[in-house]
This record gives sequence, C-alpha cells and structure tokens, in this order.
Amino acid sequence: MNRFRHLAFARVTVFTFPPLMAAISLLASMLPISLVHSADLPPVEPPYERVRYDASTEPGELRFAVVHTLWIPPGVKTLRGVIVHQHGCGEGSCRSGLTGAFDLHWQALARKHDCALLAPSYEQPEKEECQLWCDPRNGSDAVFQGCLADLAKQTGHPELATVPWALWGHSGGGHWAGGMLLTHPDRVAAVWLRSGVPLLAADPKRPQIKPHELPAAALAVPMMCNPGTKEGVTVKDGRFANVWSANETFFKAVRSQGGLIGVAVDPLTAHECGNQRYMAIAWLDACLTARLPETSGGPLRAMPAESAWLAPLGGTEAVPAAEYQGDAAQAIWLPNETVARAWKHYIADTAIPDTTPPPAPTNLRVTGNVVAWEAVADPESGLAAFIIERDGKRIATLPEKPANPFGRPLFQGLQYSDTPVQPLATMTFTDAQAAAGTPHDYRVIAVNTVGLESR
Repeated sequence: MNRFRHLAFARVTVFTFPPLMAAISLLASMLPISLVHSADLPPVEPPYERVRYDASTEPGELRFAVVHTLWIPPGVKTLRGVIVHQHGCGEGSCRSGLTGAFDLHWQALARKHDCALLAPSYEQPEKEECQLWCDPRNGSDAVFQGCLADLAKQTGHPELATVPWALWGHSGGGHWAGGMLLTHPDRVAAVWLRSGVPLLAADPKRPQIKPHELPAAALAVPMMCNPGTKEGVTVKDGRFANVWSANETFFKAVRSQGGLIGVAVDPLTAHECGNQRYMAIAWLDACLTARLPETSGGPLRAMPAESAWLAPLGGTEAVPAAEYQGDAAQAIWLPNETVARAWKHYIADTAIPDTTPPPAPTNLRVTGNVVAWEAVADPESGLAAFIIERDGKRIATLPEKPANPFGRPLFQGLQYSDTPVQPLATMTFTDAQAAAGTPHDYRVIAVNTVGLESR
C-alpha cells in the first residue's frame, strides 16, 4: 500500500497551448489531486518535525497530498495530548496551514498541558471539492492516524500515537474536527468549531455532504460552535449566510440530548477568524485541564458537572447551572465560571480582559550590532511586539507598526485562517545607530495584545 509513503518535493511548471488542453484535462482527471507548495514550507528542525504523504487514486483513500508539521515543547518527557489546528477549504487556507505549528500563542497552550501542536496542510487546488479531505471518511482520518504513528517513531515519543486529541477547525476544518469527534469520541478531549460543523442529517442544498451519526459517547465531549455574526446571525445574505443555520441545527441536536456544547458568536466578523483565539485558547485550556489524564496513557476524565455554567441561546448572561431558570436542554453550556466571564466579554466585543503581564524574554545576546533573544507567548493574550532598549532608553519597537487586518495586532501577524504570516517573524533587531566599538547595554521587553509589558 502507498497510503503513507513519503515523497520528495518538486515544483513543476507546465506551459500549455490550446490544442493540448483537452489531453491535459483528461490526463489530470486520471491522476491523484496534488498541489505541491514546497516552496512555501518554513524549514524545520527540532523541536519541529514534518511528514508529507502523497495523494492516492485508490477508492476511499485521500485524493490530496498533505503535509503535517508538528511542534513538541522542548524538554517535555512524555506527551499528554495533541492539539490539532486545522485550516479550512481552498488553496489559500491550505497554504495558511503551513505555519500553524509555528504559532507562539497556540504553542503556549500546548506547552502548558505537555501537548504537541500539529498543523496539517492539505494540497487542495482552489476549485476542487473540499469534502475530499474535510470529511474524515474520505481518507484524511486514516492518513492523520498514520501521521501520528510515523511521528511517534520519528520524534522518539511513542505515546504520540495514542494520546488524546484536542481539535480546532476553521470552516471545512470545523467539518473535519467535528467529523473526527463523531467518529472517535473516546480519543477527543474537546472540539472548537470555527464557522463549520458536521452535518447530522442530509441537506438537499449540499447533497455532496454525507451526514454523520451522533454517538452517545460524543455527548460527553466539550464542543463549541463559533460562527461570525455576519455569517447569518446579523447579515442574512452572502456566501456564508447559511453558516449560522448549520451551527444552530447542530447545537440544538447535540444539546437536546444532553451534549456539552456551547455557542460563542463572534460579534465582529464574517468567515475570517478575527480575535477568536483569545476565547478558543481559554476554553480549550479549561477543557484540557479538566479532561486530560494526570499521567499519559490513562483514560480521558469526565467534565465536572458541578462547575458548569449555562446561558440562553442568543443571550448575553451566564449563571451557574444549578441556578439556571430556563430549559437546560436548550441552553449554551460553558465549562466553568472563568470561561463564562470570558465568554460574556467575547460575545460583546471580543475584548477579553487580561491583567497579567507576558513572560519576560530570555537568552538575550548581541553579536556586533545584532540583538537576538527568545520568548514565549502570554497564554491569555499572546504576543504583540517587543520593545528594544539601549543604555536605558527605548530605541525601537518590533514590529515598528504592528498591524493585523483580522484582529488584534500580533508579533507574528495573522492570516485569515488564524495562522502566522510568512516569512515567519524572527526575534532579532539590527541596531544601525549603535556607535561602532562602543559597548552598550540592551534590554528587550515583551508586550502582549492588551498592551501589558513584561519585566
């Protein structure tokens, strides 16, 4: 079998002429679908690892090639889980997945829980059918599990093949993450569904999507539906207008059977991810804290019922579950008070407060007039910028003018699908104004996305 075969990368340019188009089209229809984007791949070395799998022409197997990039927290001896950051449909979203494992903020969540961070990138051409990968039953489930087995050997972490998964997915990635939950509920610690949910019943408007069954075991897994308000909540037309109805239908089906599912409508966005990471990471943090086994290899723990909070669908206030006056089977489920208070801020304006400064940079070093350092992100608010001081005076901010068209400015920038921009930002600064031959004292200060400064 060729299912998990590694391939060398190549970029092929084909010049076509009109008389050849029919023949080329026929040939393309006979080949596995692949879009090699090796030129876009950031280089990897430990603590990063990467594997790539070829597309297949076998029935039921994955028709797209896929790259999986993994980050393992330095120094971790035994992994407790894998956090999967899954991009959405289309060529642009697929390419954005190439940098998912390099995201400092998502790494902070993974580090806190001794988890690996995995970012798949499917090589789906823009006009190809997304269901060929975002439905796990079309081969991506098998390749994903084969990837974990291969990476377990490659990294020297055999537990990687069997630890639980925390799944985050955007758009088609939400279909994939939800489908993986419904297929493997005993392996999944929690699922965040950004602008995409699996179908539980056939939809005549989308006949190409095969519905899933809802197993009883899935009801114990925390789930969060996270559509943008312009995806059918406040804006009723446009390309993504049916996202809300799909989310509402999925939520009601799961919650009516006692499932642990919530809804957090992003009040600022359409299909782009915006500031959702500040809510998603806080929510996943709470779920992983409650559910991951104390030691690797044990079963997932049940969410504690006594800490849950509830809110009416479409409401803005949550209360402890024991105090809720409405029908709990129709209420938004939230895991605890901390998350409930963050949820209230998020659905209002996404401005979740944070009063703790980010960790201070480390390993500062100077070579000539180049200053370099290391830093980890603030788990609550990420990393927006660094302030550079020379001889006690602030001389620069890196980046000079932080910008982000999709949300709060971030040091690494932010793409549509919630991943860093390329080329990846580096923690270096060239002091062009430093006097040659004169010793200087440098300091670097980290700044999080609410403006708090580190030591």
